Amino acid sequence: MASAAPTSHLGNLLLVDDDAAFSRVLARALGARGFAVQNVDSLAACTALLAGGYAPDFGLLDLNLTGGSGLKLIEALRRVNADCTIVVLTGYASISTAVDAIKLGAHQYLAKPVEVDAIVRALLQDQEPDADCAPEGTFSVPRMEWEHIQRVLAENGGNISATARALKMHRRTLQRKLLKRPAKG
Repeated sequence: MASAAPTSHLGNLLLVDDDAAFSRVLARALGARGFAVQNVDSLAACTALLAGGYAPDFGLLDLNLTGGSGLKLIEALRRVNADCTIVVLTGYASISTAVDAIKLGAHQYLAKPVEVDAIVRALLQDQEPDADCAPEGTFSVPRMEWEHIQRVLAENGGNISATARALKMHRRTLQRKLLKRPAKG
């Protein structure tokens, strides 16, 4: 049985996620709920699309993209449409990145896995960030170290050498730490 076409067009939504299977399923679900979804998988593809004149009403950004952070796209989305509602999704939620996302202009920060209906609510409601999205409890020492490294890396514009100097760490050691996934909890 085919799903019914949405009764209303809610607006143009830019979905930026480098997980092809996840973004394909999410784009289909959001399309069924009334969004006209444009899906890209990288910072470069998103930047090119925006430079070409695409100005979405909504942005749904993955935090960790191949080649960089989805946080870099918030300002670009704001430039093409100051009223764009931006939601950041991540599988590696932390308080520091949630604060960074909101300071940069995101409306909401959601931790994966998340229900499609929760994403739709976040996109359509002008609300304060949901405290329930923040991770519960305290992080382990390896996780806290990873979060600190990510923050210092962002402060240094992604420059590995400058980050290593700021952390008083050998550049190769920092590179090895960056190649690892963050510690859970």
